[in-house]
Amino acid sequence: QVQLVESGGGLVQPGGSLRLSCATSGLHFRDYYMSWYRRAPGKERELVAGITGGGRTNYVASVEGRFTISRDNAKETIYLQMNSLKLEDTAVYYCKASQMGRPIYYGQGTQVTVSS
Repeated sequence: QVQLVESGGGLVQPGGSLRLSCATSGLHFRDYYMSWYRRAPGKERELVAGITGGGRTNYVASVEGRFTISRDNAKETIYLQMNSLKLEDTAVYYCKASQMGRPIYYGQGTQVTVSS
């Protein structure tokens, strides 16, 4: 059974930092492209950052230079280090596992609230 479990969300002031984690099980983890999505109130879900099994990364322009995605293949876990957080980063953050020809998996999400 595949599981993706996010953690690390919370309430933070503008300019602050948070580190999200997504622990997985039941996957051939190294084969999966892993990504973080977010859904803000009243907005569509958007891709925030992604990382291949080999470590290549991509980011949405709005977080470039502030967020860093990483993965630990031994722990089958991905991370999202979020620095210089802004009010508009408030959202539920989900991790996603995808591989061509395989089902797509999402975690249950973790709430990030940036507020003064």
